[in-house]
Amino acid sequence: MKVKLGVENLIDHPPEDLGKKRLGLLCHPASVCCGYRHSRFAVAAAFPKQLTALFAPQHGFWGARQDNMIESDDMTDARLNIPVYSLYGKVRKPTPRMLENIDVLLVDLQDVGTRVYTFIWTMALCMQACAEQKKKVVVLDRPNPIGGRIIEGNILDADYKSFVGLYPLPMRPGMTIGELAAYLNATHSIGCDLTIIPMTGWKREMFWDETHLPWVAPSPNMPTLQTALVYPGQALFEGTNVSEGRGTTMPFEQFGAPFIDADIFHDLSAPGAVFRPVSFEPTSGKWTGKTCNGLFIHPTEPARFESYALTLELLQRLLIHYPRDFQWKQQPYEYEFDKLPIDIILGSGTLRKDLESGIPVAELQKTWQADIVRFRKERKPYLLY
Repeated sequence: MKVKLGVENLIDHPPEDLGKKRLGLLCHPASVCCGYRHSRFAVAAAFPKQLTALFAPQHGFWGARQDNMIESDDMTDARLNIPVYSLYGKVRKPTPRMLENIDVLLVDLQDVGTRVYTFIWTMALCMQACAEQKKKVVVLDRPNPIGGRIIEGNILDADYKSFVGLYPLPMRPGMTIGELAAYLNATHSIGCDLTIIPMTGWKREMFWDETHLPWVAPSPNMPTLQTALVYPGQALFEGTNVSEGRGTTMPFEQFGAPFIDADIFHDLSAPGAVFRPVSFEPTSGKWTGKTCNGLFIHPTEPARFESYALTLELLQRLLIHYPRDFQWKQQPYEYEFDKLPIDIILGSGTLRKDLESGIPVAELQKTWQADIVRFRKERKPYLLY
């Protein structure tokens, strides 16, 4: 059965309460439907003269901004002649002025299923703002590219909340963006007037390649499904002086640094993945123009592959073998100026220290299993598929 996106179901079966309401649309380059047609054009055609504003998350409306804390400005959409408000610039939460000319905010963002990917938090801040300004939110659901079965990682400690984790979630919550919207709205008392337009044909066990939908990179360093599969773990390298592969054609699938000898990983194993020694020279970011040695990660069985525990193991080996060369990146990171970036990404004040002290990753995983069981139970009422 073909997967039909929420935006397509909205257009084919428009809710009566949209009527002649003024619409805003939160979108980005991957907000495509109907044969690569961008959803802003589909919405504008289906609701003539109702689309009055666009909103853009991190990386900008055109997805051109490469990295964290590289901001985008407001602009005007030349085709539709309506404003495009940047929610990764002067503000990350829409202001009352940005919302004054809309009645309903449509959200059509392609997420990648990892807590530190900021689009879900832009959505959450929009939900907060719309609740305050009495505006309705309609989330047009899209697939979680890495499926809806596997849940990975520790639950975010509220003391370490940031723009890469505003509410307590595991690193990989196993939910679609629509399910997350409903869950956050109810369990964290956001209280906005919320409607989810679900997909049809999507099943929880599906990975992106099984949907037969076109992949459009939702951000500059998320070029493929394989990138999304490794991202829940490999994003941790952003909090280190090891290159996470930015500045190459294979970000996050490979990592390395000039001081690494890949032989330290010769006995590494992980269910559903194989590894290959690699060398690369980043053209930007960490170690620009330097030869970096490390590993390339090939997820061969996505239904068995869990990236988060794997990367914790990689970090621990680097700590052991390179106590002087390997370093944690210093702040700031995503507008946090006091805490170490790795602690912000991990969502924990203790996990980094546990890695440094040599506690086996398998033992660390046991410490958050009760939280995962509780989260799995809490999320159940909000699952749509």
